[in-house]
Amino acid sequence: MSEAVTFSRDADEFITGEAVALDVRSTSFLLRAAGAMIDVLVSVALAVVLVLLLVMSAAQTGMDTAAMQAFMIAIIVFSTIVVPTAVELLTRGRSLGRLAIGARIVRDDGGAIGFRHAFIRALVGFFEIYMTLGGGAALVGLLGARSKRIGDMLAGTYSQHERVPRISPAVYPVPQHLTAWAQVADVARLPDRLARRIAQFLSQAARMTPHSRARLAHDLANEASAHVAPLPQTDPLSFLYAVAALRRERSYRALMLERERLQRLQPLLHDNPHSFPARVPQHPSPAR
Repeated sequence: MSEAVTFSRDADEFITGEAVALDVRSTSFLLRAAGAMIDVLVSVALAVVLVLLLVMSAAQTGMDTAAMQAFMIAIIVFSTIVVPTAVELLTRGRSLGRLAIGARIVRDDGGAIGFRHAFIRALVGFFEIYMTLGGGAALVGLLGARSKRIGDMLAGTYSQHERVPRISPAVYPVPQHLTAWAQVADVARLPDRLARRIAQFLSQAARMTPHSRARLAHDLANEASAHVAPLPQTDPLSFLYAVAALRRERSYRALMLERERLQRLQPLLHDNPHSFPARVPQHPSPAR
C-alpha cells in the first residue's frame, strides 16, 4: 500500500503519512533565470534555423507572401510552444537549461508533470517570457513564493532544485586533555532529544557567537552530566565534544560486535540441519 504524502506550502518539505518531513528545495530566482535564458536561446536558435530554411525554400519555389507569413507563424508556435511542451513531457520536467542548473519542474505535490502542465506552462510562457522579454516572469518570480512565474501558478507546478551538495558530518575526537578521563568514563544512554540537541549544537558551534556558544554549552553540559560518571574537570564545550566522541565509539563497537556475530552465524544459516542428508541434484537420463 502506498504511503500518503502531503505537501506543506509554508515550507519546502513533504510530510509523509508517518509525519516524517522530507526536505526539498525550490530553485532560486537567479538559477531559474539562468536556466530560462539557456532555454530561450535554444528556442531562438531553432527558430532562426527554421526561418533560414524557409527563406531558402521560398527563393527556390517562389512562395507567395501569405504562405510565408503562415509558415513564419507556424515556426514561432513550433519553437516556443510545441518544442518546450514536448521536451518537458518527454524528460519529465527537464530541459537543456534545467539540466545545466540541476532543476526539474514538478507538480505542487511533488509528482511528475503531465501534458496539461507542460502545455499550460509553454503557452503562458510565450506571453510572459517572449512577449515581455522576460519582464513579466521576472517580476512575478521575484514577488511570488518559490520563484513561481504565472505559468507555474496556473499549471500548479514549481521548479525543484535537485543538485544538492553532499554534506559530510564532521567527526570530533576526544579532546587531548581528556584522553585519560575517557579511558575510565562511563557514559550512559542519553535521551534521544538531548542527544539530537548536542549533535546539532556541536555542528553549529563554530558559527555561533562566543556568548551564545558558552551559554548553550553550559546548559547542555548540565543536562548531560547526569548521565556521565565521573565528571571531568574541564570546560562545558570540551565536555560535550568528549561525550559525543565516546557515544560514537560505543555505537561503532556495538556495530562491529553485531557484524562479528552475524559472520559466525553465516555457516549455520547456509548449512543443512544436523543429520539432514545433502540433496544431490539428479540430471534426467537421456531419452532412448
